[in-house]
Amino acid sequence: MSQVARGRGRGRAGFIVGFLVLPLALYLTFVIWPYVQTFGYSFTNWSGQSPTFDFVGLDNYSALMEDEVFRGALWHNLLLLVFVPTITILLALFFAFMVNAGGRSGAGGVRGVRGSSVYKIVYFFPQVLSLAILAVLFGAVYRSDEGGLLNGFLAKLGLVDPAHPVEWLNQPNLVLWCLLLVVVWHGVGFYLVLFSAAMQSVPKDIYEAALLDGAGRAQTFFRVTLPLLWDSVQTSAVYLGIAAMDMFVLVSTMTSGQFGGGPDHHSEVMATVLMRNFLYFGKSGYACAMGVVMLVLTMILSVITLRATRRERIEF
Repeated sequence: MSQVARGRGRGRAGFIVGFLVLPLALYLTFVIWPYVQTFGYSFTNWSGQSPTFDFVGLDNYSALMEDEVFRGALWHNLLLLVFVPTITILLALFFAFMVNAGGRSGAGGVRGVRGSSVYKIVYFFPQVLSLAILAVLFGAVYRSDEGGLLNGFLAKLGLVDPAHPVEWLNQPNLVLWCLLLVVVWHGVGFYLVLFSAAMQSVPKDIYEAALLDGAGRAQTFFRVTLPLLWDSVQTSAVYLGIAAMDMFVLVSTMTSGQFGGGPDHHSEVMATVLMRNFLYFGKSGYACAMGVVMLVLTMILSVITLRATRRERIEF
């Protein structure tokens, strides 16, 4: 009997290994190996076009610490890392709460505001647009001439002089926040749907009991909804943090300069500095060092976020 059991165990193990070999080989080849190559190139003076290069040790990493443009880009990414997840998650949680439990409770129990199913579709609509379309769309919104939607709206309200419109994407103090608005507008709908799905798994009896005990909407949100959705909030914070560490598409297409970053590097992010050095300046080894730094920072921030927001799971 034991030999039969061992034979079945070996057969099961062989079956599993047979299915895992090809996916694992593909993953190692197309995902892990490029990371290893990038790490190796970061210690060289590779130009990206020549098959020959020299080992330079930590020179690229030392140069990064003295690169003012890269340090400014890192600071911009850190600002986005704080504001993008915070604003997006707070708005998505508020809207999700309103469309699921924000309406008046009656004979049918707790329900969302009137027309909540329509609101979900409307809020999710930005998510179906690609980042390239978003760049074109908000490029028209932020235009500084008479055709700019935002300037035209503010001019109608008398807040902007039509003869001197605001150049939103060319103002050093405004450009980064204009890009932040685009990212938040694009992401709120997706996380609203995510949080709504999580809320629908929460028994309505919990909300009804809280309301019967005299809890208001704010108390219900912070003491009932948020603790029960904490796992979803935690995951969302990680994904939004990774998005904030990228930002290449929007910055490169909506701002001035080679691969974006204008005006005068005030919208620069690490990804745009990396691509400029890799494709324009021919400093591919230096760009690979930037990529390694971005990878390490993203992993560290993800681990910190997961550990800082970790709490005991609530069962119901």
